[in-house]
Amino acid sequence: MFFFNSKPVVAHIRLSGVIGNVGRFQQGLSYASHRDIIKKAFSIKKAKAVAISINSPGGSPVQSHLLYSLIRKLADENKIKVITFAEDVAASGGYMLACAGDEIYANASSIVGSIGVIYSGFGFQDLIKKAGVERRVHTAGKSKSILDPFVEEKPEDIKKLKDIQEDLHKEFINLVKYSRKEKLKLNDDVLFNGEFWAGSKAKELGLIDGIGNVFQVLEDRFGKDVKVKNFEKQEGWLKKKLSSSMADAASSILTELETRSFWNRFGL
Repeated sequence: MFFFNSKPVVAHIRLSGVIGNVGRFQQGLSYASHRDIIKKAFSIKKAKAVAISINSPGGSPVQSHLLYSLIRKLADENKIKVITFAEDVAASGGYMLACAGDEIYANASSIVGSIGVIYSGFGFQDLIKKAGVERRVHTAGKSKSILDPFVEEKPEDIKKLKDIQEDLHKEFINLVKYSRKEKLKLNDDVLFNGEFWAGSKAKELGLIDGIGNVFQVLEDRFGKDVKVKNFEKQEGWLKKKLSSSMADAASSILTELETRSFWNRFGL
């Protein structure tokens, strides 16, 4: 009698780009845009694991947490191991996504970490004075125009922003500690000050479990005959049409500049 021995199957998801909206017609990684594809990957019957490749400099803390929570919820419901892989960058919200894995791997040259919160903007108050422009703002609620870029910063506005950032930072730290537990090697002042490291150093710090790419690790773990079933969100026809129109050329340039600003923080 002959028995059919099926090859081991691993579902593979690719999460790439800035997290959250990055332009008028360009949506990055978000819960709404990637929920269905993630659910499909976890629905594969008798899969040995779900592998997730991550290439993201971060972005929206809310969308990062929603995606993290969705992955962990599906992993627990399906009782399946999640293995995450950092590619070029898994930083800030990108590292939060990596923490959804039971194990985290990276290339020795990957950028990993940046566990912090950032806000950046511009001050145009002197520019509009030189241009002879008068700023007129009318609000109901004294804090409605907080951090207006066309007026001088107020100490109370800066304090309000920093208090919010501290709250978000604490949530991020708690998530990393819950995910990595005793694997973390150094104290909070080093690990959670917003610094980022190459993959080899991140392994020393306990931020990742090992050095390796997705195909190498999966073959080592499940054998050379492992079947990797890929799940990746495709661009819709409407998005391609809109992004290619001349009318949206200026919007596309601004979107690209904003997107590049996220990646450039990490020298990419």
